[in-house]
Amino acid sequence: MDHQMTYAGHAKAILLLGLPLVGGHLAQMAIQITDTLMMGWYSVPGLAAMVLAGTFWIVAFIFSIGFSQAVLPLVAEASERGEEGVQRLRRVTRMGFWLSAFSWAAFQPAFWYSGPILVALGQDPELAAMAEGYLRIAGLALLPALLTMVMKSYLSALERTTVLLWIAILAAVVNVFLNWVLIFGKLGAPELGLVGAAWASLTGHLLSALLLGLYAVRIFPEHGIFHRLWRGDGEALAQVARLGWPIGLTLLAEVGLFAFSSLLMGWIGTIALAAHGIAIQIASATFMVHLGLSNAATIRAGKALGRADEPGLRRGAAVSITLSIGWALATMVAYLVFPAFLVGLFVDPAEPARDAILATGVGLMAMAALFQLFDGAQVTAMGLLRGVQDMRVPMWIAAVSYWGVGAPLAWALGFPAGWGGMGVWFGLAMGLAVAGVLLLWRFWGRSVRIGAGQAEAAALA
Repeated sequence: MDHQMTYAGHAKAILLLGLPLVGGHLAQMAIQITDTLMMGWYSVPGLAAMVLAGTFWIVAFIFSIGFSQAVLPLVAEASERGEEGVQRLRRVTRMGFWLSAFSWAAFQPAFWYSGPILVALGQDPELAAMAEGYLRIAGLALLPALLTMVMKSYLSALERTTVLLWIAILAAVVNVFLNWVLIFGKLGAPELGLVGAAWASLTGHLLSALLLGLYAVRIFPEHGIFHRLWRGDGEALAQVARLGWPIGLTLLAEVGLFAFSSLLMGWIGTIALAAHGIAIQIASATFMVHLGLSNAATIRAGKALGRADEPGLRRGAAVSITLSIGWALATMVAYLVFPAFLVGLFVDPAEPARDAILATGVGLMAMAALFQLFDGAQVTAMGLLRGVQDMRVPMWIAAVSYWGVGAPLAWALGFPAGWGGMGVWFGLAMGLAVAGVLLLWRFWGRSVRIGAGQAEAAALA
């Protein structure tokens, strides 16, 4: 029983779950980076159009994965409930597919007519037309991407995370190869440019969905997650929707905060924006470790909830938070000791503005060191709360922290106070700090109530 597991045992279990998830997140990030690099080699206008289209696509994706993220704690809890749990995990996984498909369909008109929408938002008509051509294909790719996320949640909750890593790596390799063939017209293929990148993405997402589906059927045939998939289930649909939409809005609030910070840095100037982009890229890479540990925390907390194991829940939570803090401290040291080296990796030595970008970037890396600690705390706390299926209050906590504290403070320190880019980043860090403190407080209060409820039930038995 997990309530008898030592702290070292919890750490081992979390790392065995979390490290493959970290690798999978990094592989997914590699796809985005290589898409940007290869499109940049092909065409600067194409790269600009891809950035526009990518922003459009990611909003739909981030909101829609709320439903797949809701599947994770529900399956984790159900997996601890025997035969009854098998039926339940099958039902919630199916309805995760349904809701993901509904969300995909709802966004299709916006993808199809994205050109006029982007022009209305003040974008260049030529770039908007190019982005629309990309999105009409990439919009189709959203469906297998979302179905892949549901299967990732299902398999992660059942502690089958290693396969997710290998399939993510394979998808990244296939994506790079197809980009090379279709963007540049290699091996006899037509030179499709930006549209070629869209077809490569669609193929990669279809491959991932197919391989994960085949693996799930082979390893867990008794679950029958695709059996009679067309049959609705109102109760399970409502449960996944109830948990999923707050997760989607929470993720959108966080993504929106970082988009707002980029806008602020753009107001400061090109050098500041370039340094900001580099610092965000570095911070995002190290954040993947926190995200993987958070996913593992969700799974472990969900299983503890399914067993009604309050001691195991609290002990596992303490270990998850400790691991996140340990990684944050390690990255803080790297950011403070080697900032110029890290930033310099992203700037061509022949770039005339290199010294100016490095000077700004070094200051931002100091802020990024602070940022890591708070970002790790808030994402770990959010993962634990999802594990105990507490979504709605954390959504409001995140929204107020990000947009009631972080965004106004970033603007105030960056401009009226005259701190510039350092002020923008300090504001972001403070918003994340408030979120981290409040979310951790919420989790420990929630776990105490779970424990009290168990004690009362035992006394009445």
